[in-house]
Amino acid sequence: MAQITLSNLRHSYSATPKTRDDYALKEIDLTWEDGGAYALLGPSGCGKSTLLNIISGLLNPSEGRILFDDTDVTSLPPDQRNIAQVFQFPVIYDTMTVYDNLAFPLRNRGVAAAKVDARVTEIADMLEVTDMLGLRAAGLSPDNKQKISMGRGLVRDDVNVVMFDEPLTVIDPHLKWKLRSKLKELHQRVRATMIYVTHDQTEALTFADQVVVMQDGEIVQMGTPVDLFERPQHTFVGHFIGSPGMNILPCDLRDGGAFFQGEQVALEGPASQGDGETQIGIRPEFVSIADQGLDATITKVADVGRHNVVEARVGDIEVKAILEGDTPVKGSSVKLAFRPDQTRLYRDGWIATEAAS
Repeated sequence: MAQITLSNLRHSYSATPKTRDDYALKEIDLTWEDGGAYALLGPSGCGKSTLLNIISGLLNPSEGRILFDDTDVTSLPPDQRNIAQVFQFPVIYDTMTVYDNLAFPLRNRGVAAAKVDARVTEIADMLEVTDMLGLRAAGLSPDNKQKISMGRGLVRDDVNVVMFDEPLTVIDPHLKWKLRSKLKELHQRVRATMIYVTHDQTEALTFADQVVVMQDGEIVQMGTPVDLFERPQHTFVGHFIGSPGMNILPCDLRDGGAFFQGEQVALEGPASQGDGETQIGIRPEFVSIADQGLDATITKVADVGRHNVVEARVGDIEVKAILEGDTPVKGSSVKLAFRPDQTRLYRDGWIATEAAS
């Protein structure tokens, strides 16, 4: 396994990039520690696949370096980077048995038969497919085919990193949670460096110890799932993560305070100095109905089981709240309160308040 370092990495698909917008990857400086479980999370077109292809050697970056431990692999082809990759669609041989599929990466490298058998048996046990070892892969269900594809990526114990490129795309929703749990369990057992690429926040947050959130070719935040939820460093992170996402509300700064729709709103801490467009960020979980607060009108109530998602309008701005128990009906006039220690100021998208002590 290896520590992976991306240093001053930039990439453009244009032969002669002239502006920052010409780069699919703007500038990436990042270190993934040996043995960690990481996720690359972001919408389609944000640069996730470009970054993955650069790490794997399928694409040479326009600028910068890729290091595996202290070895510069920037110019090395994929077969010399010692990487295993699991793709969106299962990559297995339908005419082979499950056993032979799992054994193939080892046999192809001349590993002794006894070690092949021991390793295949171990991985099959981890994946809970021991009873399928003698079956031809063609007859397996899609989720079991993807299990075998994962096993082919994990069966070698000498790889620098195992990369998963949206591996649950073709899996039925009711089976996804099983494979997510299994993958997390596998990481805890084998402790390989793993990078999981996805646009699905649930997959990223349940698998990874550290999540890298990307937007428009940039890393906007890297942190634990708790970090990303509780203290988004950028409004994109707050909006992208959470269901529903963070309320991002326009505000004015004056007289030392933040004002939303003419009313002063208490913030988590003092705001940094600077110019730029300012917004308040508050997650729906920390919006409540109170005796005092912002005048609002309920426009929608959605019962999602354990709680209700309520939409209200403050002036001409929509605010979402997550409420438990009895909730006002549509059309009701209420007052909304924001929990101060969870109310953050953002300037030009970036957090601009100090954390509450």
